[in-house]
Amino acid sequence: MSKRRIKKMFKQVRDANLNYQLIENGDRVAVGLSGGKDSLALMYFLCLMLKYTPLEFDILPIHIDLGWDSDVSPLHELCNDLGFPLKIEKTNIGQVVFEIRKETNPCSLCANLRRGALNNTAKKLGCNKVALGHHMDDAVNTLFLSMLYENRFGVFKPLTYLDRVDITVIRPLIYVEEKDIELFIQSAAITTVKNLCPAEGLSKRKEVSDLIDKIEEEHPGARRSFLKSIENANRESFWK
Repeated sequence: MSKRRIKKMFKQVRDANLNYQLIENGDRVAVGLSGGKDSLALMYFLCLMLKYTPLEFDILPIHIDLGWDSDVSPLHELCNDLGFPLKIEKTNIGQVVFEIRKETNPCSLCANLRRGALNNTAKKLGCNKVALGHHMDDAVNTLFLSMLYENRFGVFKPLTYLDRVDITVIRPLIYVEEKDIELFIQSAAITTVKNLCPAEGLSKRKEVSDLIDKIEEEHPGARRSFLKSIENANRESFWK
């Protein structure tokens, strides 16, 4: 495992936390563990935050079971290694999206239902914050998706308070690039959970991600420049 890469990613997570006050003393943080590389990296680096910063907070890993009968043993293994019990919340979200509703755009409905289940479970467990594994690439891709398909500038925030459920959503990996997460997961020999979703790899988000990859090839560092542009957005620069 590359210690240099871990130090780099840890610094990025710490910087995001300092810039946006994502986690504070006394927080009870639910970590959304889908089983993919991003959520597993999130869990690992939040544990490092707890170990190597003065912050005192609780970590509660939660997996929302969509009803695919996935093998989640890798989640149990990682959480056990890190010293945190895994909470699994069973749902029928997969059946609702693909069999009952038969959505032509399943990703949007599925994401909304998963977020609702995660937030409600976190609230039942006494958490005041929910940590999601969205990284730099996700933020940039969301911006381009919004421009291409919604005719607007829109992107999620590192910290968002949801007054309806009294939960604050945080994204500690916002400064971390997806390629570094992939390399970390490989070098750390962390096993991910196989995604059994029928729509995996077929979304508009994947198309936009491929587009940004091409831009990055022509202009190395473009993703980070796009992210900085989001952070430095000025109302006076826009028409309204």
